[in-house]
Parts: sequence; C-alpha cells; structure tokens
Amino acid sequence: MRMLRSFGAFWWDFIVGDDWLVAAAVVVGLVATWLVSHHTRLEAWWVMPVMVVLVLPLSVRRLTSKANS
Repeated sequence: MRMLRSFGAFWWDFIVGDDWLVAAAVVVGLVATWLVSHHTRLEAWWVMPVMVVLVLPLSVRRLTSKANS
C-alpha cells in the first residue's frame, strides 16, 4: 500500500507541481481542443497556444508575488 501511495504522490507532484492553475489550464485546454475539433469545422491547433498566452502571465505573476512576500 505504501508503494501505491508513493506512486500516486509522485504523479500528483509531477503533474500538478507547484502551480495547480497551470495543471487545471492544461486540462481545460485539452477539453477545449477536443470540443473545437469535434463540434466545429475549425482547426483546433490554436487552442493550446491561446491557453498558454492566457495562463503563463498569471502563473508568473503568482510566482513573483509569492517570492516578494
């Protein structure tokens, strides 16, 4: 049981890491990409770059505000 808990803790730390906002944005971006590709006639390649442009400044601002506190 301890090995299973350690394995789960590793993956949680690896995926979520220090900023849960980025992990959540990746999930939202993947779902949005799927929705765009399956429910419209649009290309879906642009969804993840848009998510990066939206989330990266927020993540950097949160990190720098923590460092200044």
